[in-house]
Amino acid sequence: MERFIRSDQYHYIKNQARNLLNGHMTTNDAAVTQALKSLTNDRVLHLFSDLSPQQEQIIAQASDIKDETDAILYFSRLKQYVIPFPKVTESDIQRLFPKVKKLKIPSIPKDEWTELSYLGWNDPGASRKYMITTIDGKLIGLYGHYKPLQQKSICSICHEHEKVGMFTSTVRGLANEETVSRGNYICHDSKKCNENIQSRQHLVSFVKRMKNGQKGPSL
Repeated sequence: MERFIRSDQYHYIKNQARNLLNGHMTTNDAAVTQALKSLTNDRVLHLFSDLSPQQEQIIAQASDIKDETDAILYFSRLKQYVIPFPKVTESDIQRLFPKVKKLKIPSIPKDEWTELSYLGWNDPGASRKYMITTIDGKLIGLYGHYKPLQQKSICSICHEHEKVGMFTSTVRGLANEETVSRGNYICHDSKKCNENIQSRQHLVSFVKRMKNGQKGPSL
């Protein structure tokens, strides 16, 4: 069977299954656990508009989780059907950031590519953060000044309370000679941020907002 689950959907399903598992661990009321099972089933299936019977069966198994062993086995099976982030070469990355000199390119372990909604990395020496994601089937690159903060706050991408920094990008204004800086708090740890993403909506909105007015390259 072909892979049919996006990374954000995978993390959403894991979150719902974890909620169900917590319910099993905190109550012995059969009516409560049955209600949680039904709610979990409805929520995970609602993610998809067109599933084959076999695909629906795989997704629906989230509601069968009763203990930690069930969860581990299910997540392992589910991950086989997650669409990995598109493989990007060093040349691809350099084309996405043509104006950046001495670009440091990250090394991502093979097993982490299915966990990514975006590829992100920090360059502390240059006080920059880089991001690559897909929008409308195209790879989009974004980078900006990045200043880590000491306290936690809400990330604009994953909307979770994490260690963040101020990401600032400079784009063209209405006049060619005018520039506008836009800033938002985003996670310092891009891997953790990806694990938190349960919908691509905020990610796509963030990238479009940061690049508005900027004719950035795409692949």
